[in-house]
Amino acid sequence: MSAQSLKPAELRIQINPDSLGFKDTSALEQCTLSWIGQERAEKAAHFGFAMQQSDYHLFVLGEAGSGRSSLLHQAMTSAAAKRNPPPDLCYIYNFASPENPLALYLPAGQGRQLRQCLLHFAKSLPEEITRCLSGQGFKIKHEQLLKKFNDAEAKYYARLDVFAEERNFSIRREADQIVFTLLDDKGKILTEDNLFKLPKTRRAEIDQTEQQLHAAIIDFFEEIKRIDSERSTAAMALKRNTIKPLLNQAIKKIRDSLPRKISTETQLKTYFSQIIQDVLDNLSLFEANHEKDEKRQNELEQVLSRYQINLIVDNHALSGAPVILEDNPLMHTLFGNIDYPFEYEKTKADFMRIRAGSFHKAHGGFIMLHLSDLLTDAAVWTKLRRFLRCNRLQIEEQTSVLAASIPAPIMPEAVNIDVKIVLVGSREDFYFLQDEDPEFIRRFRVKVDFADSFKSSPETYYASSIFVAHICKSKKLPHFSAEAVARLLEESHREVDDQTQQSAIFARTEMLILESAALCIARNGNLVECIDIAAALDARTLRHNYPDQWLQEAIADGDILIALQGEETGQLNAITQIDMGDHRFGTPVRITAHTFAGEDGLLNIAHEVNMSGPIHDKGVLILQNYLSALFAHLAPIALSASIVFEQEYSMIEGDSASCAEFFALLSSLSRIPVKQSIAITGAMNQYGDVLPVGGINEKIEGFFNICKNSGLTGEQGVLIPCQNQRHLMLDYSVVDAVRQGKFHIYTMKHVTEGIGLLTGLPSGVTDKKKKKYPAKTVLGCAEKTLIAFRHACLASHTRTE
Repeated sequence: MSAQSLKPAELRIQINPDSLGFKDTSALEQCTLSWIGQERAEKAAHFGFAMQQSDYHLFVLGEAGSGRSSLLHQAMTSAAAKRNPPPDLCYIYNFASPENPLALYLPAGQGRQLRQCLLHFAKSLPEEITRCLSGQGFKIKHEQLLKKFNDAEAKYYARLDVFAEERNFSIRREADQIVFTLLDDKGKILTEDNLFKLPKTRRAEIDQTEQQLHAAIIDFFEEIKRIDSERSTAAMALKRNTIKPLLNQAIKKIRDSLPRKISTETQLKTYFSQIIQDVLDNLSLFEANHEKDEKRQNELEQVLSRYQINLIVDNHALSGAPVILEDNPLMHTLFGNIDYPFEYEKTKADFMRIRAGSFHKAHGGFIMLHLSDLLTDAAVWTKLRRFLRCNRLQIEEQTSVLAASIPAPIMPEAVNIDVKIVLVGSREDFYFLQDEDPEFIRRFRVKVDFADSFKSSPETYYASSIFVAHICKSKKLPHFSAEAVARLLEESHREVDDQTQQSAIFARTEMLILESAALCIARNGNLVECIDIAAALDARTLRHNYPDQWLQEAIADGDILIALQGEETGQLNAITQIDMGDHRFGTPVRITAHTFAGEDGLLNIAHEVNMSGPIHDKGVLILQNYLSALFAHLAPIALSASIVFEQEYSMIEGDSASCAEFFALLSSLSRIPVKQSIAITGAMNQYGDVLPVGGINEKIEGFFNICKNSGLTGEQGVLIPCQNQRHLMLDYSVVDAVRQGKFHIYTMKHVTEGIGLLTGLPSGVTDKKKKKYPAKTVLGCAEKTLIAFRHACLASHTRTE
């Protein structure tokens, strides 16, 4: 069987615009955008979002631009809308251990309300206490209390006065001391001179009496000290008893403003009781006469700051669960931090400086992270792994130069976090983690695998058209005509080199939409047409194809030797694809082979100089074994041969030139020339079956452009594997040339099918089992040469002996 020539209709798929069902995409604006061709990923995502158990986080695999992030965001938003808003998260002052602030969850919206109530409470408290203590009722009670203790003090003083008078002493109180004076029998002050005139016994009695008075005075001051203490205690008790109803009423008002379920919550009740107790313990700071005392004012402000709450997650505006897209996953943005401000050149620890991270904000909902971002910081990765183990999050201090200046670092209470993580990464990352970190990947039990391409159908065409309509609407672009959409769909097939598959990398389609629309606007068009798309593709090629153009010019100028006409022995054109990252193109490369008598077998020159990769070396070895199998009846084969890619100075990799190398060797061995106008691409196995290759369209178009530049003769063409036929999405210029008979595309299933096309002679392979190939065939001629080689080798061995 010989190679088959393809018809123009087989060279690309052409979509009929009338089959799309609309005139332009403006008719599709209101249609819902679906998961085009990603049914597997869609089902996996919905399953993952429905699973409430831990360790069922989602790992999203797929190429960038496949819509994985936007579609998952859409699914997250949809799932979140069906859930109730999660609670607010607050931190409150810990009266028992100030360095360990307490976490408090409140129903969504209640955190903001409680914060406002406590702010008003703290703001009005000094004024209310001052007003209460300045009231007439308190003053009367306070005066009565003072009178009671003053009377008691006066009673003790009167008793001391009687005691002194009975012993001829007069006393008077001066500040914190008592001065006494000795009197004579007439009640006059006894002078020192008169005292010494008294008998010695009398003076001794006076000294003893004076000692008794000293003791009485000491007892008096002890009593006064006790009375002062009782007076202070009673005055403070009076203040506390006066203020406590005020505080109880204020706290009750706050609790009444909250739902009953919250106000009776044990933690909140304890907190309110501690507030009341703390105010009563610091009543002295609230007195009005301290307003001008800056130190006391600072102390008061510090006390009042305890009665606030730090609302770090406020969900009052949510109607469903939160959806967080974290594009900057640093330690503090993910896990929260504590902001230590500088105050008087020192840092100050304050529970009001606790800041929430994205995980706190995503509690009860969803968060999307990109694996590549996480892997850049080992500390973030370690903490994430720790969080996944226990689902409990501790806001920790970051190690920094400021740590030493923090007098008393705070350690907030850890909180339980219920969040569904959507981790976006590549397939390589997923399988790498399976091997390197199985504990981590075990937490992501839902694999959401986005396909790179999908089977095309009228449904996918319609869904893709809706995608175009949505891009036009969101970007405020002119809409696309049905003809233009059909061309976009064809380019989607071209992206994956397949007539039955569409590309799932919609970012490329979006890029073409934007560029085509820009050219439409430039020509003042109302609708984007095929001419705009063609112009956008041409402009894109022009921006990126300098290396391709340089090679074409080098071939045209003869710097790179490529023959496009005539016949040569042991020489032909293979086609290679060059991928520059931003641009792929094909170019012909000359392969030459030499065969001669010997026993060295096939020499791959590129391999000998370390310029070929393992896949290419494998292809050469397969070729050598197949060649040996063709002539196994002549074994042992006496052959030395060499094969090389001419003018190739970079690494050679891949086996897509195996067929071309076989034809070059066979031409050299049979001494039959092959056509230089036919370029070949295709791999082969040990049985000569031709295998498909990649980049088929770029390869064909690369050789076509070289032929077109030198002038199409009608003899030129490309020989490709039969299996690559469905991968053809050739440029319209190639299709038109084939239609006009100026260029040809041939296919082969078996390598021997191409022999007749290249040589004009039969291959020599028949169904009948013969020991020799027919003489007037390519294999027959090659067999004749091999027999001659054997005789030459035998003769050489005989002479040597």
